[in-house]
Amino acid sequence: MQLKQLSPKWLLAGVLFALPLYAQAAAQSLDHVIAIVNKDVVLQSELDRLIQKVQTDAAEQHQSLPPYHQLHKQVLDRLIEDSLILQQAERQGLRIGDTQLDQALASVAAEKGQSIANMQAQAEREGLTPAEFRETVRKEMLISEVRRNQLRQRINITDQEVKQLAKLISEQGSKGQRFHIEHILLSLPSDADRAEQERVAEKAKQLMQQLKKGADFHQAAVAESADNKALDGGDWGWLTVEEMPSLMAEAVSSAHKGQFIGPLRSGAGLHIIHVKDMQGQQAIELQEANARHILIKTSVILSDEKAEQMLKGFLRDIQSGKASFAKLAEKYSDDTGSATKGGELGWANPDMYVPEFRDMVKTLPLNQISQPFKTVHGWHIVQVEERRSLANTPEALENRAYQLIYNRRFAEEAQTWIDELRDEAFIQMMDGSTN
Repeated sequence: MQLKQLSPKWLLAGVLFALPLYAQAAAQSLDHVIAIVNKDVVLQSELDRLIQKVQTDAAEQHQSLPPYHQLHKQVLDRLIEDSLILQQAERQGLRIGDTQLDQALASVAAEKGQSIANMQAQAEREGLTPAEFRETVRKEMLISEVRRNQLRQRINITDQEVKQLAKLISEQGSKGQRFHIEHILLSLPSDADRAEQERVAEKAKQLMQQLKKGADFHQAAVAESADNKALDGGDWGWLTVEEMPSLMAEAVSSAHKGQFIGPLRSGAGLHIIHVKDMQGQQAIELQEANARHILIKTSVILSDEKAEQMLKGFLRDIQSGKASFAKLAEKYSDDTGSATKGGELGWANPDMYVPEFRDMVKTLPLNQISQPFKTVHGWHIVQVEERRSLANTPEALENRAYQLIYNRRFAEEAQTWIDELRDEAFIQMMDGSTN
């Protein structure tokens, strides 16, 4: 089993609960279709709900929004992209079970310092029933998993690249910087005719002038940007140069706080970058955990329910002293690599594990055995025996370098992948236009 896999920072974390739920069948008679996306449809109720969510969030954060017709277009684009990704999940046979969903909700609630009941109550105030709230989160989890799986297959990183970047990070020391980046992409295909190139170039020029004169960047990004951070106001958060796409990295390497850069041309279009803030980089630390686990894989004769019940039985036997963790792992674990060692995984950076396993290893109290939980590999129980922090060691620097390269490639590939999905899809708006 290949348990260690790098999981990138999630690019849609800011909209975890923003995806609207498809209308229930009983309500569809009062609804209508606004777009056909392959074999799926986008309903007016979905559009209305997400627009309302974006407006509510903007009001709470005292942020301005563009005119309604521009917001309408951005939200509809997001719904179309989500539909395409969810259709990929269906073709691949991916699903999020109730237990996996419950675990994710508990994790999010813990991070927010809330209970699941409080989150459901907030969702009800926004017009979602508890069942709709759960389905909204389930769909967002599916979208995350499909995007992560697809982009991981497109990324190849060599040992030489990692070592070169680790050396550069070591030489820079604490002089390295992080940048708070805002970004707008004006879509312009590489095969666009001269008239279209001139139109988009003039639009970018005018937008740069407006921004330099104090126009609201958040509002402009929501209105005009074609990248997947548009509904977040174009906010990419804090990044090092190594984490950014190459075009952005080259542009900001000598920039100053508050600077607007662009328009810059790429295969996707014209880019406008705002360096919102800057700060010095801290020492590189590597957090490691020494953990052990038992894995039970499901099959046509072993269901999720049976696998979970097996692990619950193991947990009771360990806690009662009837059996040891190591003996049960040796006898029953489907992870052959660790089973022969009593389930021991050895020292590892939790970020190298798949997301659900990573989160459990990061948050589980020392020596406590987890409740059964599911990952793409199957069902697990895990115990963290030790943790340690290593600063500026060769291992820490190379781990950091790998993550930086991965995050950069992930950001570069994300928009290309979405563009490819749209190019291959049949998309028809009910106003008669098609893609």
